[in-house]
Amino acid sequence: MKAVILAAGYGTRFQGDVVADTSGRFAHLAGTAKPLLPVGRCALISHWVHALHASGSVDSIYVVTNALYRTAFEEWAAHFTDVEILSDQTRSNDERLGAVACLQLAVKHFKIHDHVVVIGGDTLFKEDFSLGTVEETFSDLQAKCEDSCLVLSYQCKDEETHKYGILEVDSHLRVHCMKEKPLPSETESRSACPCFYVFSKKSLPLLDTFLEEKKEAPIEEKDAPGHFVSWLIPRKPVYVHQISGRFDVGNLASYIECDLYFREKLQDVKLYMA
Repeated sequence: MKAVILAAGYGTRFQGDVVADTSGRFAHLAGTAKPLLPVGRCALISHWVHALHASGSVDSIYVVTNALYRTAFEEWAAHFTDVEILSDQTRSNDERLGAVACLQLAVKHFKIHDHVVVIGGDTLFKEDFSLGTVEETFSDLQAKCEDSCLVLSYQCKDEETHKYGILEVDSHLRVHCMKEKPLPSETESRSACPCFYVFSKKSLPLLDTFLEEKKEAPIEEKDAPGHFVSWLIPRKPVYVHQISGRFDVGNLASYIECDLYFREKLQDVKLYMA
């Protein structure tokens, strides 16, 4: 299995918050890509690399970034032997390809013909999350049907449904649809879907189909990888693995919350997420 970490975003909200912050406490984070932000003892993205190593879930880790941050990611990756960096060649948020196109870029560039774990570079999970358990769940699904893919879900609050993709799931944990940022009245489900997916190797060719269909669509329909998941659900069996929650570093407040958890509340750093 391969891992692709999506890290080509420009963090415009976060950088705006850093500039607007009058305390000066976070001035040193200006110009830092969100996955490279210090969270606890290391960069946010390093938590993923350490966990992937500890779990033995994957044999290659690919990080897709942009031309603006490429050098910073290459300097970070020099500390690891199995991490490769790929730039999408863009230099501004207005030029961005979108997360789905970045995933397709990695699949083609690295000639991936294996199952792929796709990870949002600005996302971390609570301590009960286990890559090993996710791999076991995915293997069980593959034994029944090689087309099967796996996504995560956690329970969000009523007032949060408009922020996330919300999964509607049956009693067998198969996803029947994903509603993008619905109002609470538009669905009974509160199953939010974070940016972490396990795509079967049989589903990867559908990236081309999706992007061909969306080639004239605005970037918003191709940016968030959840749009591909939503499109995939009627075409391939997609199942849910439930978790307790996540950290999504979108702005300065969410970064502070995440960093505090890893500094003061994380119980076992070495076994985290493995």
